[in-house]
Amino acid sequence: MPLVDAQPDALARVYATSLLELAEDAGGRDLAEEILGELEDVLELARADENFSEFLASRVLPHAQRADSLKKILKGRCRDLTLDFLLLLNEKQRLGHLPAIAASFDQLVQERFGRVEVDVFTAQPIGSAELSQVKARLQSALAKEVIIHPYTDTAMIGGIKVRVGDQLIDGSISAQLRQLRQRLQQHGSAELRSRFGRIIDNAD
Repeated sequence: MPLVDAQPDALARVYATSLLELAEDAGGRDLAEEILGELEDVLELARADENFSEFLASRVLPHAQRADSLKKILKGRCRDLTLDFLLLLNEKQRLGHLPAIAASFDQLVQERFGRVEVDVFTAQPIGSAELSQVKARLQSALAKEVIIHPYTDTAMIGGIKVRVGDQLIDGSISAQLRQLRQRLQQHGSAELRSRFGRIIDNAD
C-alpha cells in the first residue's frame, strides 16, 4: 500500500517536535526550513512514483534492507539530519506515517518562526499588485509573516476564498448568493410582507 496523505496527530507531533529541536540546535531557522523542504521533496517523489511510495510504506520489507536503499537513494542529496531522521522512522516502522509527520513539522516551523501559509482562491488568475494587497491585509489581520499560495478555481463566479490551515474564509460571490438564498428561505417571506406593508402604509 502506498503512502497516504494524512493530517497531523499526536504521534506525528512528537516526532516533528524532536526533529525541530535537533534542527534548531544544529543550525537554527535556516536548517529547519531546509529540512522541511527536503521532507516535502521526499513526499513529492513518493506522490510521483508509486513504487517509491510503496517502498516507504511497506511493512513487509525488512527495515535493514530499506535502510540500505534509503542511504543509496538519499546520501549526498539531503542533509545528514534529514537522512538520519528517515532512518530512525524506518527503524521504528513509522515511515508510513511520514506524511502526517511532515505536515506536523510544517506547522511547528510556521508557529515557531511566526509564519503562516495561506491558500488564496480566485475565479481568475490574480495579478501581482492585487496579490500584494491581499498579503498586506492578511499580515495585518494575522500579525504574522504570510506565505501566499494563489490558486484559480474556475467553479467560482468571482470574489475570493482564503484558507488558513483547516479554516476556510469564503468571500466568493457564490458564497454570498448561497447566504442570501438561505436568508430568504428562512426569513424571506416575513421580510417581504413587512416591506410590502411599509410601502402600502407610506402610500396612504
